Amino acid sequence: MTTAPAPAPAPAPASTPAPESTSTPASVVRDSAAVRDSAAVRVRRVLREPFTAAAWRRVAYAVLALPTGVLCVPFALVSRRAGRLQRGLLRRFLGVELPGNRRGLLHALLATPVNLLVVAVTLYGWSVVPMNLGWPLRVGSDYAESWGGPTFAGAWAFHAAVGGGGFALLMPWLGRAMAALQVRIARALLS
Repeated sequence: MTTAPAPAPAPAPASTPAPESTSTPASVVRDSAAVRDSAAVRVRRVLREPFTAAAWRRVAYAVLALPTGVLCVPFALVSRRAGRLQRGLLRRFLGVELPGNRRGLLHALLATPVNLLVVAVTLYGWSVVPMNLGWPLRVGSDYAESWGGPTFAGAWAFHAAVGGGGFALLMPWLGRAMAALQVRIARALLS
């Protein structure tokens, strides 16, 4: 039994133009949704960063790196354990594993100026947050002449938003950059 071939569809008349689509293509809609989603993820990440454990471990490393480095200078002259102590601090707080068996004297000497700058920026930057959130508690704060004044509520709101909230959002990212610099120095001098 043989079947006859199906007839070909009739061609569209040549005089009728194809209708133009006024809707947005699906790929553009998906791309714009992805952009919105990625922007929302970035904003969420920026807002959550001050409350992460990693941000506070970087703060702890920034504060402890200077005294550890200073103590390691005389310690490195008599023992190989100074390098191990500095590598252990990096491993504990920043999660960086550095192989090597160097004494750590060179790192202790050359990283000290950087560690001094990092601890100063870290302590000042994080102290600005509670100082501005508790702005009304500061002695000598005259709200009539302060930013956000001449009302008490305006001055407090301005200091809390810009000084407190602004620095709380800025400091974790600045700490991330400073920790990356400290890790680069340690990789070059300890491993």
